[in-house]
Amino acid sequence: MARHGELSSPHPMRQIFTILAAVVAVVLVSTTAIGGFYVWDAARSLDESGVSIGGGDASLPPHIGEIEGGVNMLVVGTDSCEGQDLKLFPRCAHDDGGERNDVTMLVHISDAPRRVTVVSFPRDMIVPIPSCKNPAGGEYSAMSAQMINVSYSYGGLGCSVATVEALTGVDIQFAAAIRWTGVINMSDAIGGVDVCLSGDINDKHTGLNLKAGEQTLVGAQALQFLRIRHGIGDGSDLGRISNQQQFMSSLVRKLQSGEVLSNYPALLNLANTALRQVNEKQLVLSESLTNPQRMVQIAMAVADVPFKDIVFVQYPTVYAPGGGRVLPVSSAADVLFTALSENKPIRVTGAASGGGGVEVVGEAGPDGTPTPTKTPDANAPTPTQTPGGSGAPTQGASDGTVDLPSQITGQSANEKTCTVAQR
Repeated sequence: MARHGELSSPHPMRQIFTILAAVVAVVLVSTTAIGGFYVWDAARSLDESGVSIGGGDASLPPHIGEIEGGVNMLVVGTDSCEGQDLKLFPRCAHDDGGERNDVTMLVHISDAPRRVTVVSFPRDMIVPIPSCKNPAGGEYSAMSAQMINVSYSYGGLGCSVATVEALTGVDIQFAAAIRWTGVINMSDAIGGVDVCLSGDINDKHTGLNLKAGEQTLVGAQALQFLRIRHGIGDGSDLGRISNQQQFMSSLVRKLQSGEVLSNYPALLNLANTALRQVNEKQLVLSESLTNPQRMVQIAMAVADVPFKDIVFVQYPTVYAPGGGRVLPVSSAADVLFTALSENKPIRVTGAASGGGGVEVVGEAGPDGTPTPTKTPDANAPTPTQTPGGSGAPTQGASDGTVDLPSQITGQSANEKTCTVAQR
């Protein structure tokens, strides 16, 4: 099937980059380049394109300022072949027409003081799926145990939202889904993303061949880097998520750097590229997110968040009997979501990767420039997932910082990590 082929078939992991860069690009142009209203004409098509995820969206005030309160946004990457270039993705010619959410991330922006937490949900995690409306009419029955990545196939974006809400207890106000296409153009528009490799990567599944050390990835290489699984860590999806988190951390630092924010042509090019994904129906937004002014308000809420307060974590899991699938560890997850609901800062105490995909080698400076780091050691032990841990919260500092249980892996944007090549 086209969705899970090798090399010539794209992988939806690249949609992480596309959706985050798309939203950020549009709002950054509006807030930093020309005062807030560039996107009004360019994004007229957004008004009628939104999909319902339940609830409503209050009318917006006639001025632009930070959005009030906290924000919860679900970002999914789906594996649809609809609208894809068969010359680039020939396996799509034999696709069955299904669509799943192989990437599922919850972006939480806290109320004052502003912090950002991005929670990635493993695609093979077994969860209950609630009854969902069928976009074509009628409803799908609730299911007690399914992989989270089938939620989109049953009820579209609204069903994925309902599934994550039921799992986490979080009220999600905004959502977006991105299909294949865009990462090559988006990575070219931003000028590439810097990543670090602890060893040479040679992966026949993606065709990615990279030398150890610092690399700037653009175009097809950026796509392959986000797809890669077998060539890093323990070869699992958990390792792949941490690899994506390294990419996103570097992306955040670059977006906030002078290379992008102070470069009007680069911003304009990035925004136009992002809007093209909407016009080509490769980007789906919830009704609550189709208003450009709302995008600006969300962007203003995160514009000055320090790198140390932008944290990427993986929903805690353990392998199910027989391996392959993973099960949620709700006791550890409850600590995370309680801390977020109480607007407390969090600190990752577990490994940087649940599948040995990355290792921490240093920190990035306040302007995004990496500080001197140790040279990655290709012979160093590979980090592994920690299956234990009490799940009990601990206060890590006088400011109320919550040290997360060791089952929760991840990194902050100020940490410099390197991908661990599979041995």
